[in-house]
Amino acid sequence: MAGKSTEKSKGKLKEAAGKATGDKRLETEGKTDQMKGKAREAGEAVRDRAKGVRDSLDTEK
Repeated sequence: MAGKSTEKSKGKLKEAAGKATGDKRLETEGKTDQMKGKAREAGEAVRDRAKGVRDSLDTEK
């Protein structure tokens, strides 16, 4: 899914722009966007693991 990497990239750009211009709000928004991307990655990893466990318990396969 492109959303998580897009969110992280956008966040890095915002953070860098905020640092370059001295805009603390933009820098903080960038960090927040990066965390959103990381949270999505973690959620997807949990979902994938749960699916793997579910599949391994499915006796009909």
